Order: sequence, then structure tokens, then C-alpha cells
Amino acid sequence: MFQVLDKIEEKLDSNKFLDQVHVFAPATVANMICGYDILGFAVDYPGDEVIMKRTESLGIEILKITGDEGKLPLDVQKNTVSHSVWQLLCDLGLDKSFGLSIELHKKMPIGSGLGSSAASTVAGIFALNELLGNPLTKHELLPYCMEGERLACGSAHADNVGPSLFGGITLIPSSEPLIIRSLPVPEDLYATLIYPKVEVPTKDARKLIKDKVSLDKAVKQWGNIASLIAAIYEKDYKEIGRSMQDHIIEPSRSLLIPFFDQMKEISLDKGALTFGISGSGPTVMALSYEQNIAKDIASSIEDFLKDKQIEHLSFVSKINKQGPYVKK
Repeated sequence: MFQVLDKIEEKLDSNKFLDQVHVFAPATVANMICGYDILGFAVDYPGDEVIMKRTESLGIEILKITGDEGKLPLDVQKNTVSHSVWQLLCDLGLDKSFGLSIELHKKMPIGSGLGSSAASTVAGIFALNELLGNPLTKHELLPYCMEGERLACGSAHADNVGPSLFGGITLIPSSEPLIIRSLPVPEDLYATLIYPKVEVPTKDARKLIKDKVSLDKAVKQWGNIASLIAAIYEKDYKEIGRSMQDHIIEPSRSLLIPFFDQMKEISLDKGALTFGISGSGPTVMALSYEQNIAKDIASSIEDFLKDKQIEHLSFVSKINKQGPYVKK
């Protein structure tokens, strides 16, 4: 399919195959406010889990999905996890000799702007690789994770699956050819994630984005992205916050999120480095350089949303450096 698996038969060793594996893959904050479709980072929590087992019967079967409120399909070709896993099995030449059962446990809201479909797909692809004795690198697995995004939202972008698979902060400077770079993670960064329970589908959010922007706004955005990357390497927290400003996407997308401006004001008043939309929303994200500040922001916004009678979830997390991992 992707022609990246040269001499794969030399990498497969049936003696290393496992009978079952339980994998966690992290949620992500795509775009990092100013880096639309090219930047993202993973968080320690929340995330999705996949339990995968070998079976005597051939093919793939989804046994169970939890935490999705019945929204996700059990049809193997329509579910992002099984669809991507099947593509990889086919390219490995195992589609006619291998059987799998899958359980998917959703630990985050669907359509939240936290890379829900990406985390599920990454967990599935990573689990299959673990089950087969780790024959493939993460770079070889990445296109299959992106295939799940193509099925979920019509575009095989990597700003969610990249950080979920590799962990940390990732930069995708090119999609053709696909290039992904891992950036250093400043130790003291904490993310406050607030999910107001309103629906903002990724496809609808993308329709709000204008095809053309003014040169003035484009120059400001380029400057912010360049400054952000430099500040990450220099661990300059103040400049990280100043750089993460969006002049192009946020003005349109923020209109879909209730009380966005008020939540932003609360966060900055409480000491946040920056505040913006996670992915396509409706989850919003504040970055802080101390855990206490991050927790205070979460508490203050929770109180505000309760007063406005808006249901919500909140998470406070460091940046996940590891990506997916096997649960013991």
C-alpha cells in the first residue's frame, strides 16, 4: 500500500509473536495554536486503549467498544482502528494467515479536538506491531496511522497521529514527502484542557477556514511559528507563550466555542502562558509553567462554566514524551 515495508519478510519472526497485548495511546493538542496542521503535542492523560488478541479464525473482529456512547461502528472496514490494522496486515502479507480480535476503550470524548480518532488508531497500529514482535519502526507505522485519519475526517494529516505515535512535540514540515521531526520538550510545561460539551465536527470546523489570507496576517503567523520553535529549543517560557498566537484560524473557529473569550481572559489572568483551541475544538487549552497554575486555571474555568450551566470535562497534564506504551 505505502511501499515502505521493503523486505518485510526478513523482519517477521513468528517465534516473537505474542498472543495478546494491551496498549495505551495519548490524546494530543494539534496545531499548538499558531501551527495549523504542522505542530502538535501529546499529553499524559487522557488517551485511548486497545486490547488486541490473536485468534484461530482468520480476519479481524471488533469484540467491544466502550466509552463511545454507541457512536463508533463495529464494522471492520468503517472503524478507524480495524481499517488501519487491516491495511497493515495486508501489506505484511498476513491477511490470509492471521486472525485478530480487538477491544477499543475510549477514554476521551469523540469530536473533542483532542485527537480521539488518532489516539485510537495509533493504539491499534502500535498494538499490532507489538503483537508481531516490533518488526517496524514508528516511521514505518506512521502512514498507517494517518490512514485512520483519512477515514475519520477525509484528510490524512499527521498533526494528531504524529505526536500520539512519537510522543512529545512534533513538527510536520512536509506531507509530500512526509517528514516529521521531534522537538525538545521543556520540562515545566503543563497543559490545562477544558472540553465544553458542545459538538464541533472537524469537517465543519475546516469549512470555516478561508482559502486566502492577507500577507500581513501570514507574515505574523510565520513569525510566530519560527519564534515558537526557537523558544522551545531555548526553553524560553515567556516567548513560548507570546509566540502561540493565531491570526488566521482562531478568529473564525472560536465563534463555535461558547464563552471562548471569557475562558481565555480567566486563563491569562491566572498566569497562563497562552490560551487557544486544541485541534478543531471545542476543547480549549492553556499552557502554564507550573502545575499549581495549571490546576488553578482548570478550577476557575470549571466554576465559570458551572455558573453558565455548561457541561464540561477538564484535564491537567504534562506533555507526554513516550507516546503509546504497553500496559502491564
